[in-house]
Amino acid sequence: MSAALPAAAAPAALSEAEAEALFAPLAAEERLLVAVSGGPDSIALLALLSDWAKALAGRPALHAATVDHGLRSEAAMEASAVGRLCRGLDVPHAIIRWEGEKPRSGLQEQARLARYALLAEQMRALGGGVIVTAHTLDDQAETLLMRMAKGSGPGGLSGMRARTVKEGVPLVRPLLGVAKARLVATCLARGLDHASDPSNEDSNFTRVRWRRLMPLLAEEGLTSARLGQLATRIARAEQALDQRMAALLPALSTWGEDGLRLDFAALCREPEEMIIRVLGRALAAFQPDVAARPDMRLERLESCALALAEAVRDGQPLRRTLAGCVLRLAGDGVLTVTREPPRRRGVHPAAE
Repeated sequence: MSAALPAAAAPAALSEAEAEALFAPLAAEERLLVAVSGGPDSIALLALLSDWAKALAGRPALHAATVDHGLRSEAAMEASAVGRLCRGLDVPHAIIRWEGEKPRSGLQEQARLARYALLAEQMRALGGGVIVTAHTLDDQAETLLMRMAKGSGPGGLSGMRARTVKEGVPLVRPLLGVAKARLVATCLARGLDHASDPSNEDSNFTRVRWRRLMPLLAEEGLTSARLGQLATRIARAEQALDQRMAALLPALSTWGEDGLRLDFAALCREPEEMIIRVLGRALAAFQPDVAARPDMRLERLESCALALAEAVRDGQPLRRTLAGCVLRLAGDGVLTVTREPPRRRGVHPAAE
C-alpha cells in the first residue's frame, strides 16, 4: 500500500520583510497612486503599501483610487467599501467613474484602457508621481499564454513589465512575482474584507478561459511560476537585442531630403531577427505610434524584411509599402524609406 502524499502547504501571507524588498524601488518616488479595485490583490497591496509608507520618514505620499466602470450595480458599493478602508488607513482615496456609452465589443480591453487613462488623469491632478497596480504572477502567466496564442513575438512574450508608462505616467507592478494565493492569504491574515467580481468567472472573456486552463497546465509542469520565469528570461533577451538594434540603426542609416537611407546590404550580414528589428525601428521613426497600426503586425514586418533581404542577395531592386511608408531598395542594397503620400480618394495606389 503506497503512502499518502503530504498535503500541500497553505500559501503564506506576505511578511513585512518581503514587502520591504518588493517596495524598495519605490522609495525615491514623491507620490504613489495605488489602484484599488476592491479585490484581494489590490486590497492586500494597499494595506502593505500603507504600512511600508508609514514605516520611515521621507517615504512617498500614498494615495488610492478606485475606478468604477459603471458595468455592475455592485461596483459603487465596492468602491465605497474601499473608501472606508482607506479612511481607516489614513490614505486619501478617490472614486473615478468611467462615464459615457460603453462599447458592445472588446469590453474588457476598452475598460482596461479607460482605467489607465482615468488613473493617469488622477495622478496628474495630484501633481504627478507613479501609479501602482496589483498585477500578480498569475496575471503575468495568463498574459503570456494569451499573447502566445495570438502569435506574439519576443516583445509580447516578455510579458507585463515591472515598470512602464501608461498615458504618459509611470506605472509600476511590484507584485508581478507574487502568487495571487499569497495575497488572498495576506487579506485573511489581516482580517481584510475584499470584493469578488463575477466577471472573473465569466467564460465569455478570453482571460477567464485561460485562467480555467491553468490548473491543467500546472499538472504538466507549466505552472504560473514557470511561465513567469519564461517571461523574465525573454525580457532579458529582449533588452539585449534592443540594445544591439539601437546601436545598429544610426550606424547604418542617414537622413536626407529624400528620407531615411539605410545600408540594407550591410544590415543583411546580421541575423534575421536584427534585420526585422532595425527595419521596424526605422519605420517607427516616421510614426511613433506605428506599433499600434494594424499594418504593422509582426507577420507583415517579417514578410517585408525577409523579402528585402532576399532581393539584396539577388542584387535586385524592390519596392514595398508598409506602415504608411514607401520602401525603395536599390540594386546596390541601399534602402530609402519615405512617408507614403496621401492617397487620392477613389484611386488605388497601384494606379498612381
